[in-house]
Amino acid sequence: MTKTELAYTGIYTDWTREAILAEVEKQMKPSRFQHVLRVEACSIQLAEQYGASVEACSLAALLHDFAKEHDVESMKAIVLSEGMDSEMSGYGSEIMHGPTGAYYAKTVFGIKDEAILDAIRQHTIGGETMTLIGKVLFIADYIESGRAFKGVDEARRLAEISLDEAAYYKIEKTIIHLVKKELPIYPGTIYVYNSWIQRKVGKS
Repeated sequence: MTKTELAYTGIYTDWTREAILAEVEKQMKPSRFQHVLRVEACSIQLAEQYGASVEACSLAALLHDFAKEHDVESMKAIVLSEGMDSEMSGYGSEIMHGPTGAYYAKTVFGIKDEAILDAIRQHTIGGETMTLIGKVLFIADYIESGRAFKGVDEARRLAEISLDEAAYYKIEKTIIHLVKKELPIYPGTIYVYNSWIQRKVGKS
């Protein structure tokens, strides 16, 4: 199955894929919209490989950056009004767009499936625990065909072997990147890393 053959069943949302595409395209620059389409294509490939719901992964991918280019103040307002971690508001769009994107997925597109919503919430920093759909989106966003950063080939190799290995690789490399750039790290990112490294080394 390819993305061009995919028709939504109505299980997760009353919106058609085409209507969602049209709405998503309005929210962002053409270059980001093309990124979204590439993430969807990669998500579908990973979903088929690992036995995840193709429709759910497609939805999560199409909506993952819905809020990325929204005004930061509007994101802050959603974070505060919805009782999200207020500390996010100090880290800008990069941290807030996932959780606020999940808010729009639920309120605009009527998606109630928590695995899809969590995938959107967690796609930037990951989660201390992640569902299969969450791992698919987390990795697809990192390795989609337009990515060309140093280390992406290794991430793609790991994704062929294990979603967990690829997810840990992304989490670790993100921490290293932020430290090297001397950028502040959102505490949630540290919690995610700690959870994954503890499992990796076999600690409780």
